[in-house]
Amino acid sequence: MSPSDSAASAADPAAEAGQPPAVNGAANVPRKKQPAIEQPGKSMGLLDHLGELRRRMIYAAIAVMVGFFVAYQFAEPLFYWLMKPVLDAMPEGVQLQYLSPPDAFFVYMKTAFVASLIVMSPFVFYQIWAFVAPGLYEEERKYVIPLAGVTGVFFIAGAAFCYFQVFPLAFRFFMSFTSEHIKAAFTMTDTFSFCIKLLLAFGLIFEMPIVAFALARLGVVTPPMLRKARKYAILVIFIVAAILTPPDVVSQLLMAFPMLVLYEVSIYVVVAFGKKKPASDEAKDGAGKTSPASEDGTDDADDPYNARHDQ
Repeated sequence: MSPSDSAASAADPAAEAGQPPAVNGAANVPRKKQPAIEQPGKSMGLLDHLGELRRRMIYAAIAVMVGFFVAYQFAEPLFYWLMKPVLDAMPEGVQLQYLSPPDAFFVYMKTAFVASLIVMSPFVFYQIWAFVAPGLYEEERKYVIPLAGVTGVFFIAGAAFCYFQVFPLAFRFFMSFTSEHIKAAFTMTDTFSFCIKLLLAFGLIFEMPIVAFALARLGVVTPPMLRKARKYAILVIFIVAAILTPPDVVSQLLMAFPMLVLYEVSIYVVVAFGKKKPASDEAKDGAGKTSPASEDGTDDADDPYNARHDQ
């Protein structure tokens, strides 16, 4: 390098930095690093999602455990309140039995746990929706807290419907088979398991409108889709009712009827809260249904081929 080139390089800070010299005598202004484009939301990896899921599960477990310790203080009256439809339907003098020493203790523990789960269900469902919220749009996140409350209310409503409507009819039907030669002898464990199975099943099926709302907001289901699938849904509903209930027609119908009503309610929920089709897409669909013009700008009615074809 010649001495003149070295002097020019020393005088030009851009040359020292490895940048091209200014063009047309433009001033050599130091370049500033452009900031990275910010994303609307912080992206989360798999480990972040697992950590968030673990945190939500811990919160839900702590709430259920706190409710369990409180409910265990009233486990015995809660158990008798749960068994009241059974005891009312049983013949006079017949009582529940337990066949091994720890049966009553474990039944009371299960009673306290189920009572805590039902009472704390709004908080548990809130943790579930809060875990799903980061994947939603900003306008959809405002539904998280209302959905958590409504989900818990629907779950409790399903359990209450089972307790006040299904239990009396079902147990009166089961007790109708007793006679002077056949006596009913129910155990605490089996009767409790049967009642809890029905309570949880009815609580879950009452979540059908909530599931329909979530799928509608995601654009997965539409009202025409649900109406078209109604006849298949009726078949599936009766199959699910037959699986979740005892092998008798009464219990199956008592579960299938509210499921049919909830399916119709879900259709109206999708109509009210489903994603609307953009106006531009509707215009395109409407334009696609009309007879397209020919590529050279002439209408099909003016096409000589169509005129000859009509003749």
